[in-house]
Amino acid sequence: MTVMTRRARAVAVVAMAIAGAAATAAFAQSSTVDEIAKYRAALQDGNPAELWEARGEDLWKTPRGPKKVSFATCDLGAGPGVVKGAYAQLPKYFADADRVMDLETRLVHCMVTQQGYTVAEAIKDPFGGPGKKSDIEALVAYVTSQSRGMKMDVALSHPKEKEVFARGEKMFVFRGGTHDFSCATCHAEDGKRIRLQDLPNLMTVSGAQKAYTTWPAYRVSQGELRSFQWRLFDCFRQQRFPELLYASDASIALTMYLARNANGATFDAPAIKR
Repeated sequence: MTVMTRRARAVAVVAMAIAGAAATAAFAQSSTVDEIAKYRAALQDGNPAELWEARGEDLWKTPRGPKKVSFATCDLGAGPGVVKGAYAQLPKYFADADRVMDLETRLVHCMVTQQGYTVAEAIKDPFGGPGKKSDIEALVAYVTSQSRGMKMDVALSHPKEKEVFARGEKMFVFRGGTHDFSCATCHAEDGKRIRLQDLPNLMTVSGAQKAYTTWPAYRVSQGELRSFQWRLFDCFRQQRFPELLYASDASIALTMYLARNANGATFDAPAIKR
């Protein structure tokens, strides 16, 4: 056997070993993804988010605040007091505020202008935690549940809606912070995952649709229902960015970008996540 033949055989053996290892890794990856999907499907039975939905409905209908009024006159874009299908069209421009608003920002607006709360009072506890409940998260659970099964239909008909969408698109790819991260660092490629957490590609329509339509969600690991504003807040934390201010223009811009990209998908939340 010549030296060249031995080398050729050695190369072939190495190539076969690499191909085998790649196939094994691909199979393991596929199996892991399948098992995670089964685990998440099993979680859907008996979603505790229903408790937040029920409390949110009570909060919506009960007169509250210094003015002792309910949300009966709060217009989420579908008419005063109308919640059915409202979330599927948010964020949107509201002429009475001359501003594009997402759901949480609009709820705060109604609490201030109609119920008589101060802004500080309205956003005091936007996220629940040990020893405290968030009225806004409960309201979010109730309102979003009323769009379950409906198609996302976020418009860009007003100049300010287009402006906010463009700002959100730029923010999504902006790199910064101590780690030089951007939203796109984790969410601009297919097949990415951190441990058991899938990282959907939000630059694609299918990825944005799948991700956006399953928030808000009850987080099993935290025992809390989390809103989309919380999701963005936590992403900023993980990127080591400055804290994302609640109901800020930046949070609304990112929400608009992702919500618009999810157009056409069926809304399916509040969901349940690990």
